[in-house]
Amino acid sequence: MTEVSKPTVSNPKNTRKKALSIFFFILILITVLTGLYWFFFIKNYQTTEDAYVSGNQVMISSQIAGNVRQINAENMDFVHAGDVLLELDDTDYQLSFNQAQNTLASAVRQISQLGYTVKQLEATVQANQTALTKAQGDLARREQLGKSGAIDKESLQHAREAVMTAEANLKAVKNQLAANKSLLMNVPLKEQPEIQKAISSVKQAWLNLQRTKITSPVDGYVARRSTQVGQKVAVGSALMAIISNEQMWVDANFKETQLKDMRIGQPVKLSFDLYGHDVKFDGKVEGIEMGTGSAFSLLPAQNATGNWIKVVQRVPVRISLDAQQIANYPLRMGLSTLVEVNISDTRGEMLSQQKRTAPLYSTNTLNYDQSAVENLIEKLFAITQTKACPSCKNLLKVLPLASLR
Repeated sequence: MTEVSKPTVSNPKNTRKKALSIFFFILILITVLTGLYWFFFIKNYQTTEDAYVSGNQVMISSQIAGNVRQINAENMDFVHAGDVLLELDDTDYQLSFNQAQNTLASAVRQISQLGYTVKQLEATVQANQTALTKAQGDLARREQLGKSGAIDKESLQHAREAVMTAEANLKAVKNQLAANKSLLMNVPLKEQPEIQKAISSVKQAWLNLQRTKITSPVDGYVARRSTQVGQKVAVGSALMAIISNEQMWVDANFKETQLKDMRIGQPVKLSFDLYGHDVKFDGKVEGIEMGTGSAFSLLPAQNATGNWIKVVQRVPVRISLDAQQIANYPLRMGLSTLVEVNISDTRGEMLSQQKRTAPLYSTNTLNYDQSAVENLIEKLFAITQTKACPSCKNLLKVLPLASLR
């Protein structure tokens, strides 16, 4: 006869204990894993999403007033340093340049003529000195003859008057010579004050003529163009901006409670919404601003009121970016980004103590080559002092101005 086995009946208390044990084990495991994750992945990092791309907006303005004649660049166009962005009407400045040349030529002629006059007066002084010496000799002879009664008193008086006249003429010419020499001040022609003033006027007029062509000081992309053809622009008025990819960084606004262990030079990982989280940018902490964002606002917060509420402030932290990564993945001003700073190494400084020994930014596009106007001035001197240009009217025909632009 076969025996039938009875099913084993589990103890409810044992089942509950086992379930609780598993639950607490899982809870402890989660706690341990969370602690390990915090210790290795969160403790040494500070993150924020309140971060945006910033950069230098090089505002283009005019150094002279005028009407826009031509626009050579539009928004989003790439331009090189030195490229002509706009051209102003140069008619008035061309006329001013011509007038300054004529003024210089006139001054050169006047000073040159003054020098010739001095030479003539010097010759006249010598001639008058010779005449005085002759008159004095005649007077001496006549006085000897007068003692012996060989000549009458009237002839002797005429001889004395001749000496007085010669002395007066010599004195007058010497005074005139001294007056003319005082105007020349015993300095070379080019160093005469009137000549220097006229030369400065020519250079300034030439410089204004060059400034009718407004160039880009840096490589970058055109943005915020606001000027139009025919528009009257004033000195210093904003016409457009140039955004350079090489001059971009991230301003990350961290809470003041996150800055305790943040130091200059700490490594940073960044991801931009433009490229997604798969593209990671490398950066480093460049510096921490000396005030909160609200402290530098146009209307700072007034907290001396009875309904004050404490709000955790945010401090901008500048983060430099890798130039090669920017070249591979171009950024735009104002893009939002997720910033993660590794604060494990706290040996750096919170405030920079280094003094810059070289210019941070510079451009050579504002340095005009003045060799052309210097050559023009030399030709003006040469032509004005020779017979090649006897009148000022022929001066500009000899020197075509178009070759100087």
